[in-house]
Amino acid sequence: MALRLYDTATREVRDFVPLEEGKAGIYVCGLTVQSEPHVGHVRSAVNFDVLRRWLAHTGYDVTFIRNVTDIDDKILAKAAEQGRPWFNLAYAMHGELTRALASINVLPPTYEPGATGHVPEMLEMIERLVERGHAYAAEDGSGDVYFDVRSWPSYGELTGQAVDDMEPAEDADPRGKRDPRDFALWKGWKKDSEPETAAWPSPYGPGRPGWHIECSAMAGKYLGPAFDIHGGGVDLRFPHHENEQAQSRAAGHPFASYWLHNAWITTAGEKMSKSLGNSLQVPKVLERVRGVELRFYMVSAHYRSHVEFSFEALDEAAVGFRRIETFLDRAAADGPVAVGEVPAAFAAAMDDDLGTPAAVAVLFDTVREGNRTDDAAERATSAGQVRAMLGVLGLDPADPAWGPQVADDAALVAAVDALVAGLLEQRAEARAAKDFARADAIRDQIKAAGIVVEDTPAGPRWSVDDGR
Repeated sequence: MALRLYDTATREVRDFVPLEEGKAGIYVCGLTVQSEPHVGHVRSAVNFDVLRRWLAHTGYDVTFIRNVTDIDDKILAKAAEQGRPWFNLAYAMHGELTRALASINVLPPTYEPGATGHVPEMLEMIERLVERGHAYAAEDGSGDVYFDVRSWPSYGELTGQAVDDMEPAEDADPRGKRDPRDFALWKGWKKDSEPETAAWPSPYGPGRPGWHIECSAMAGKYLGPAFDIHGGGVDLRFPHHENEQAQSRAAGHPFASYWLHNAWITTAGEKMSKSLGNSLQVPKVLERVRGVELRFYMVSAHYRSHVEFSFEALDEAAVGFRRIETFLDRAAADGPVAVGEVPAAFAAAMDDDLGTPAAVAVLFDTVREGNRTDDAAERATSAGQVRAMLGVLGLDPADPAWGPQVADDAALVAAVDALVAGLLEQRAEARAAKDFARADAIRDQIKAAGIVVEDTPAGPRWSVDDGR
């Protein structure tokens, strides 16, 4: 069975046929780095990471581009509120994003372009659109440049809308527009309200790119004028992806062959977002569960299904994943577990528009089969299949991305035990010699390392302070 994907442009499930045999080019719209990422943000990254892993598993050479929007109205406004340079805010939040994605084992992209590093490519595309009659410089002296939606008869085809039914674009002052739906390609510098560092030279005067032109230019730079898959959150379909497709094709680029969009994680029925105040930052969630458990929670739902977030559901997912780990530990007691082949039912589920709920069901079925047998060889075969499936989903506990493994943890505990025992012996000697100052200093040294020492009738006993 070949991979079939739901194309949100045609609104049908289609066989995946790449432009070049054996290769797949994917462009995913990344985040605007204005604040710390929440679990709603990272769901999109996890969904497309699974797509990438499945394509690679089935033999494709994948080029995966995920951009970062590091200049934007929201970044400028947020930085002004905080009294810091906009580029400092963007840099810091990009770092937070990188750490959050690493904590849930999202593979680094082949390349992660930033908008501010690609202004020349954006201006080149804008000039091509102006030359072709699809864009114009505003006549109000603002320095803005707009895409003329009426000049492109196919505008609206991605989302199936007629121009007259669309709301006006809100990305720039409407006074310089020919039509309220025209969207900004270039935004003239507002010297009274914007820092000089947020402006680049252009034929239209100093300014900065509009949001939509950024992704078109970066996708073309790294994947060429035509590529296989464009992805992002469902909220980006309009206006962002509609505008991307229109300006790219108007510039003469075939652009994306397939469009994939993941659904939201909601809270109280509403999209999780910073503006609603219901965001759950990744580091805070990881105080409750491990990164692998948070990823399992997100992977277990189909990428096109909305997920109503709750800690109860997250805890249930964590318990379920621990059952899988317990089985792998049992199998490992018989000897090392090598990665096997994924079951045919798992492959069929993944080929059916990345059907991860059915794939996870196959995963649990395989665990149950492995637990039922008393034959070590049969159990090892099941465990190998489990590891193969977990690898595709980015969940293999043996993946170094999750940190030290069980064997490493045991060695670490033994090493710490020897070190603590030595310090406790020195403390006992100091107390016997009535050198209480030295004994207290050793105690404080142990405590500062996060070790709790309990004096018991059988002697001192230590444990790691978990903060509770």
